[in-house]
Amino acid sequence: MKVRTINRREFIRLSALTAAGAVAAACSQPTPIPVPTAAPTKAPAPTTAPAPAATAAPIATAAPVATAVPKVEPTKPPAPTATPVPAVAKEAPMLAELVKAGKLPPLEQRLPKNPWVVASYEGTGKYGGNWRRCFQGVSDAWGPTKCVDRAWGWFDKNLNLIPRMLESWKVSADGKVWTIKMREGLKWSDGKAEHTTDDLAFWYQYELQNKKLVGGSSITPWQDPDKTLVKFAAVDKYTATFTYTKPKPMFIYNMTRGGTGGGSTIAPLPVSPSHYMKAFHEDTTTDKAALEADIKKRGSADWQSYYMQFARQWSANPDRPTTGPWLAKNDLTKELFTMERNPYFWAVDPQGSQLPYIDTVTHRQYAAGSPEVRNLWVTNGEIDMQYRQMTVGDIPLYKSGEAKGDYKTIMGLNASHVAMQLNLTTKNQLLNEFFNQRDARIAISQAIDRDKINQLVFSGLMKPRQYSPLPMSPQYYEKATTAYIKYDPAAANKLLDGLGYTKKNSEGIRLHKDGKTPISFIVEGTDAAGTPTEDAALLATGYLAKIGIRMTYKFVERALYTSHYTANDIEAAWWGGDRTVLPLVPEAIIFRGVQADRPWCPGWGFWYLQDPAKPNENAVKPPDGHWIYTIWKIWDEEIAIEPDPAKQTAAFKKILDIWATELPMIGILGEQPGPTIVKNGFKGYPAGMPNDDTTGDEHFCSSETYYWDDPSKHKA
Repeated sequence: MKVRTINRREFIRLSALTAAGAVAAACSQPTPIPVPTAAPTKAPAPTTAPAPAATAAPIATAAPVATAVPKVEPTKPPAPTATPVPAVAKEAPMLAELVKAGKLPPLEQRLPKNPWVVASYEGTGKYGGNWRRCFQGVSDAWGPTKCVDRAWGWFDKNLNLIPRMLESWKVSADGKVWTIKMREGLKWSDGKAEHTTDDLAFWYQYELQNKKLVGGSSITPWQDPDKTLVKFAAVDKYTATFTYTKPKPMFIYNMTRGGTGGGSTIAPLPVSPSHYMKAFHEDTTTDKAALEADIKKRGSADWQSYYMQFARQWSANPDRPTTGPWLAKNDLTKELFTMERNPYFWAVDPQGSQLPYIDTVTHRQYAAGSPEVRNLWVTNGEIDMQYRQMTVGDIPLYKSGEAKGDYKTIMGLNASHVAMQLNLTTKNQLLNEFFNQRDARIAISQAIDRDKINQLVFSGLMKPRQYSPLPMSPQYYEKATTAYIKYDPAAANKLLDGLGYTKKNSEGIRLHKDGKTPISFIVEGTDAAGTPTEDAALLATGYLAKIGIRMTYKFVERALYTSHYTANDIEAAWWGGDRTVLPLVPEAIIFRGVQADRPWCPGWGFWYLQDPAKPNENAVKPPDGHWIYTIWKIWDEEIAIEPDPAKQTAAFKKILDIWATELPMIGILGEQPGPTIVKNGFKGYPAGMPNDDTTGDEHFCSSETYYWDDPSKHKA
């Protein structure tokens, strides 16, 4: 079957330019993947956490069906005790050779007293082999990072939170004091020091409270709603308390990820190797001259840039000790970014074998504007297992290449959406006025034929919807999902006329209220020409032209896109919204307008998050009485401090009511199947898994447990 042919793409481009109304039918559609719902399950009471049992791999079918992801209430994490540890410990052959040669301590000296015990989803694994992936270079750092950044706790297959890096945790009856217990003997990857409360104390004093490092980043996980900083105390070498003045029910959920210490543009997280980082910190170094010389040598603008972008970044500074299953062996600028097993990794399988199973992970770089290169690697069988960068519009292509490439295309449920963000804080004053009129946003939403875009670009596999929680989410809300999604260009035109935008130029484009400037804006996106996402944007361009609005889609490389939204120099964006399975776990950052890379109001978000002592130059104060204040108030005074899941969800639906009324951003399609390329023989990742940033995308099943059935066939 021919898929996404040149003729069809030319038609899409032509329709965008001419605003043609008719859209040709796409090629025969694959069977849509149903999205089942499940009854809500109550978060478990504190119990001893058993080692997860291995589950049988599901039988592949011609049309994989996503399995249900149970509804859960993410506000009552268990307070489990230690998992029984197997008596006999085993290690990978490559490490056993180093031990034999005297280059590495014996395994019993490298594992903690009570290692984390975790089973693969597909039985007991085998040691060895290489895992091939692809990425877009430095700007795509989160691709490799998600392989290794799971942290204090993680999700079991039912989305219950269990301890991972931590041995246990407990919370006071009033929800204000959290006590964590670290794993005794858990070592950093250089083997020179244990990970103890000394590291937490260093992070708390020298990183979290350093204004240069935190800047305008969000530190809400470590603050009360009034921005009072949490009080940290080290009880002993392995026990610490975090004390808030208000209940903090989401505390542990804030550290499900961040095991690498956080990204270069976000506030540092409490996974910092103090024995190593002290030499790089201007307040603790014993050789300031050497530090200043290295800053100059690396071309950093200042110390804080050097510290955040190089010294503490695992993927930029391979010498920085970490705790993940694999270690960087070079940096992200290289054509092939290589990761190798961590000899001090602190987890074992139920048989006592130290994890990870796979020896190395490699990420091969391709240009962001060349998705055809990535697709060629897929169909040639050069990608072993990957969901990131794979698109629903390319599913027919992936399926057609399975025999040649010796892989399967398995389906999960993608939490993301096809969506457009109109920047309500844009510096373009005429657009600012236009975008901030609710009826203008509604008109744009009603002008888009979602069904046609779904059929033509995505073979009918998605559903028209606004950005909102998915059906299996405990926060699902039909009203927010369906608001203003009906295609009704007549109603859209009527709304714009009612706002006073009745004058048009010779090209039929409406004029701003100055009577001379066309209503025209650029929508930036990181999806290059020829991708399904760009196709969808081009079709939307045509639909908006029909109601007299000129929209232009512009591909920008991700690093440039990042610089634009961080400076609030962006008019609009075409970026799917995710974090919709458990939206409260990541603090509903898109719904609150504080996730700047979905720039529907970056300036307001900067204002809300900024430190009054160090204002963000790109911050914009919202107008007095604006509904964004109500969203923030509901979050700060109701949701963030409410330990009862039912009350928390009820409060969140007040925010969703505002979204259904005001339409802060324009959702197009969602509930899409998430294609993951899985090489035949690659084990541990069954079909039907949730694909969401919150749950680590394709690393949900704990990628340290993935393995090859015959590692000898997959060496680096």
